[in-house]
Amino acid sequence: MITENKTVLHNPPLGDGGRVGAFKHVSYLWNEKEAAKLAGDEVALLVYRSNLLGADLRLTNYGGGNTSCKAIAKDPLTNKDVEVMWVKGSGGDLGTMKRSGLAALYVDRLRALKNVYRGIEHEDEMVELFDHCIYDLASKAPSIDTALHGFLPFKHIDHLHPDAAIALAAAKDGEKIVKELFNGTIGWVKWQRPGFELGLMLKQCLDENPGIRGIMLGSHGLFTWGETAYESYINTLEVIERCAEYLLPSPKGGKETFGGAKIQSLPKEERLKKAAALMPILRGFCSNNDATRNPPPGGRGTVGHFTDDDRVLEYINSNDLERLAPMGTSCPDHFLRTKISPLVLNLTTDEDVTNVNAIKQKLQPQFEEYRKMYADYYNTCKHRNSPAMRDANPVIILYPGVGMFSFAKDKQTTRVASEFYINAINVMKGAEAISEYTSLPRQEAFNIEYWLLEEAKLQRMPKPKPLSGRIALITGSAGGIGKAIAKKFADEGACIVINDINEERMKGAMEEFKQQFGRDTAASTLLDVTNNETIEKAFADAVLAFGGVDIVVNNAGISISKSITDHSITDWDKLYDILVKGQFLVSKIGVEIMRKQNIGGDIINIVSKNSVVAGPNNAGYGSAKAAQAHLSRLLAAELGADKIRVNVVNPDAVIADSNIWAGGWAEGRAKAYGIKVEELPAYYAKRTLLNETILPEDIANACFVFVSGLLNKSTGNTLNVDGGVAAAFLR
Repeated sequence: MITENKTVLHNPPLGDGGRVGAFKHVSYLWNEKEAAKLAGDEVALLVYRSNLLGADLRLTNYGGGNTSCKAIAKDPLTNKDVEVMWVKGSGGDLGTMKRSGLAALYVDRLRALKNVYRGIEHEDEMVELFDHCIYDLASKAPSIDTALHGFLPFKHIDHLHPDAAIALAAAKDGEKIVKELFNGTIGWVKWQRPGFELGLMLKQCLDENPGIRGIMLGSHGLFTWGETAYESYINTLEVIERCAEYLLPSPKGGKETFGGAKIQSLPKEERLKKAAALMPILRGFCSNNDATRNPPPGGRGTVGHFTDDDRVLEYINSNDLERLAPMGTSCPDHFLRTKISPLVLNLTTDEDVTNVNAIKQKLQPQFEEYRKMYADYYNTCKHRNSPAMRDANPVIILYPGVGMFSFAKDKQTTRVASEFYINAINVMKGAEAISEYTSLPRQEAFNIEYWLLEEAKLQRMPKPKPLSGRIALITGSAGGIGKAIAKKFADEGACIVINDINEERMKGAMEEFKQQFGRDTAASTLLDVTNNETIEKAFADAVLAFGGVDIVVNNAGISISKSITDHSITDWDKLYDILVKGQFLVSKIGVEIMRKQNIGGDIINIVSKNSVVAGPNNAGYGSAKAAQAHLSRLLAAELGADKIRVNVVNPDAVIADSNIWAGGWAEGRAKAYGIKVEELPAYYAKRTLLNETILPEDIANACFVFVSGLLNKSTGNTLNVDGGVAAAFLR
């Protein structure tokens, strides 16, 4: 039974156990005990419901959708009861949203804005007027969708972008399908850009169809509601579940998915190998943003993401790819993150992607054609006051038989773009199964992408950090100096490839980075700098994780302090293998990747004061460090034409949290100086001009100076970080 303006569920609420089995295509996550703790606090229940909805990517993607509730609160000025709406604020994410992520507005003031609305040509000006409706001045800024919730009378409202629902919304005859599927209990509003006008259209749809349980937005998404948080949650799940059931293949058979397979995927191992070889080249094309296609200053580029998800492979291997890919997406949330359309590479699965020059020659015209397409789209659709054209490179790149690449300003943005395009694939698959997929018209897509309100949001975003868009591999970065450098670079915006020869130590460092910097800052790989096979795999892992490498820091080291007569051949070989050969091998492969990218880069070698100063009991270590220093100078001379800078940091006596003191080094140095081991820190500090103890963080700061962008025209330099040791001054 359905009554006017109030949803009565088809099935009475069941206990948690009963509901779990009721849904096959969505996740029922409501916990009666947890919800009971929040009883009486409608805003807390809104946050709880929002987090549950955001936890299921089949319901909405990261940052997509919005939810609201309306409740009575005390006016802080009059102390009278007023109706207030709490709604997800601008830029938030349902899955991780807290109470602080909500905007709170007076409902009567919001609805009164209809009295000053001048029509669709002026709807953007209404966003600023939302500020006159704010109830809680400390709340989040209202989003463009605020009016959509405000003009509907329901206490709890969910606006989501489920793949199953958008598949119906983007179908050629979607309105007819929705009406028949839900027996008229779901309304339909044709495509309209989100904003004040769409809010009025939702209200009109409800007025003309009293008692409906939701509204489908053409090419866009779904609105559902309830009088309680739980009713809204269940109503939302039920509607999406029914959409998903409708999209299931008929037992009697039907159209082949995407017209059937045109090609077969390569085996998994071959896909990853080909992707790792190709990705730095793609990153280079996507990172050259200016008209002359020169490398950006400092080697900063885009960050990449790769997936060979089964859903992606089914789509990119299909007969219908050529027809569907140029159409682009329908839902504005998808489109804003994935661009007007993807670039489909004209490469076969047996293409030799290791032939870098040949592949670049083959790809260059494809990228030029894409950029021209984008420029034509901009010039055809632009308005008198449109913002200037943005980067014309693709965000999504498809390689049939191999997988999907995405490139954007940082890892989170590119990962989310990839996820959204998979959502778009799901939508296309569903729409094609029941009807025919339709995308946004080019002009409507442009009006979203270059919307002045969207541009204003972009302009309000914080400036990128110095290392944003840069990818760093620091050898031995699971502890000591290496970890300090990795943390400093991560703090400054870089993506980090954590590596170590010790798997347990590496896993511990990776967990630490996830807790401190989140899921998108670091990846990990085992790396033995004396083993070329593990080095190649480590760089391949780095490429698959982030798209390439811009900064290589040769930090992995070992220390052996013995007199020449006590020094064994094994000791000597170990020092030279790790310090000199390791620096050579790691730099060699790093340079190969940087040259593929053609956006410059940095190599920093952590050497030592001992490369300059001749001290006792130090023949092996000191001479290996001297070899590292001169190899650095040789590489600086060789790589300048590639805009790859090579510089050296010379530390001394870094005692805190450093692996250098393992293996008897501290004892050896103490013996050489005729003091006790515990006296070493004071001894080292007192012998410096500044009388300072050197910490790993000091070395990290020195490395950052070289890669920060301030020294882009400096290479072949050595920076001493030793507190001032006159004997180590370079002459």
